[in-house]
Amino acid sequence: MGHLVFAARRVLALAVLVAAAQAAPPAVESAAADGWAYQMAGELLSPYCPGQTLADCPSQNAQTLRVWLIAQEAAGRSQEEVEAELVDRYGEEILGAPPARGFALTAYAVPFVSFGVGGLVVALFLRRQMARTRARPAPAAPSAPLDPELERIVDEDLSR
Repeated sequence: MGHLVFAARRVLALAVLVAAAQAAPPAVESAAADGWAYQMAGELLSPYCPGQTLADCPSQNAQTLRVWLIAQEAAGRSQEEVEAELVDRYGEEILGAPPARGFALTAYAVPFVSFGVGGLVVALFLRRQMARTRARPAPAAPSAPLDPELERIVDEDLSR
């Protein structure tokens, strides 16, 4: 029975928050748009709409979670506390990017390492190509003039 009362109070509190957010004057909405809750909604992935941010998800549950974020900011909680609670509740999948620790650090390191290795390969290739072009001997100029009779035959063939 106690769990049922607690759940009913929680649902009632969320319903009041949703109603208050929908009936809020424009000044309150613009103040909420300037805070970290609005920014956080744009960065978090929605647990209700796969592949969409919380701000873009049209679900009523997402709207409730956005209002909850605004209420947490208004209550004076820090962004880090709220983010930690959301990660506890929904898992790290709610974060738009993996945390830069542990195995997830490879998601940040691999692109930089790949870019560096690729640049090194290109630099070595270009250096090798330049060394080849420098090592080639210049075409030799004819050392002796052509036979005059041979020149006359070539000139006749070209004139035809």
